[in-house]
Amino acid sequence: MCRFSLRFFVCSVALVLFRGWPAAAQHPPATPATTEGEFVVKNFQFRSGESLPELRLHYATLGKPARDAQGRVTNAVLILHGTGGTGHQFLAPIFAGELFGPGQLLDAARYYIVLPDGIGHGKSSKPSDSLHAHFPQYDYDDMVAAHHGLLTEGLGVNHLRLVMGTSMGCMHSFVWGETFPGFMDALMPLACLPVQIAGRNRIWRKMLMDAIRNDPEWKGGDYSGEPQQALRTALDLLLIAGSAPLYMQKTLAMRDAADQYLDDYFKSRLEGLDANDLLYQVNASRNYDPSPQLEKIMAPVMYINSADDFINPPELGIAEREIKKVKNGRFVLLPVSDETRGHGTHTRAALWKQYLAELLEKTAR
Repeated sequence: MCRFSLRFFVCSVALVLFRGWPAAAQHPPATPATTEGEFVVKNFQFRSGESLPELRLHYATLGKPARDAQGRVTNAVLILHGTGGTGHQFLAPIFAGELFGPGQLLDAARYYIVLPDGIGHGKSSKPSDSLHAHFPQYDYDDMVAAHHGLLTEGLGVNHLRLVMGTSMGCMHSFVWGETFPGFMDALMPLACLPVQIAGRNRIWRKMLMDAIRNDPEWKGGDYSGEPQQALRTALDLLLIAGSAPLYMQKTLAMRDAADQYLDDYFKSRLEGLDANDLLYQVNASRNYDPSPQLEKIMAPVMYINSADDFINPPELGIAEREIKKVKNGRFVLLPVSDETRGHGTHTRAALWKQYLAELLEKTAR
């Protein structure tokens, strides 16, 4: 059964904030087999000062780790999802079908691919499990620290060939590069900005959080039934933030089609959506700001945004400015086309995999 994160990001592959619009029907090669697992961290300490006796981290892996003569893992790839998503979203054809198959760039027969669920997401520990609004307040540093523990203690991975992330995972990639600068050979952040979340990006996020907190049915997070008006407002904002104007105009060119799409959108998205989970997920970005420490990043960085991204609009010029602080960084802005999907372009691997090929070649040993 699809819970919110999978329905929102994988099952329907529809237009939402952290994915994109539906792809055309296709019949890609079968996704390589995955192994599912859970790693439990005892007495995890959050930066807020709170703790959990047991923090559960769910993950899926493809392939097997390889080690050199010194015992260092040489082929591990960590791929990090966006807000509200899960590691399973990367098994969709528009991603896995372009990258993980035989002879492809991240062929699972050659690489050990790790797809974790972040704190507060998927099958990892989250507010809706039982604690609701009493769940510890986590942030991006907590999420990165937890995944570092999953890799080193849970999976025995002491080095990464590549860290790749989309949206929130893009932001996590920058945090990874600063916090563990010698741990990876390369970084590929997709669809974010390496600065604190301010301006319009902060405003729409705060509007979403305020809609939840100000709904009388939220009851401080101790609701017995989901606050429906709050969730509808949240979905309104997520829809606009994830929109792809060109594609939307072409596929919903008549007003009746647009109205029908919106009706269908709410019918399919409200079920299974949890207000506390969503509030925590969005609020986790509250203190993100890698900009002052970008110089610490040692690994080569291939950083990609798309020009039709509402969340990371190119006219701000932030990406071009900040990448100059990275010793070995390159920024690529994908132009708007019939194939881009706004913010969700990050998961359409066909549009940017040529740059992944360049990065892997550049950092090959």
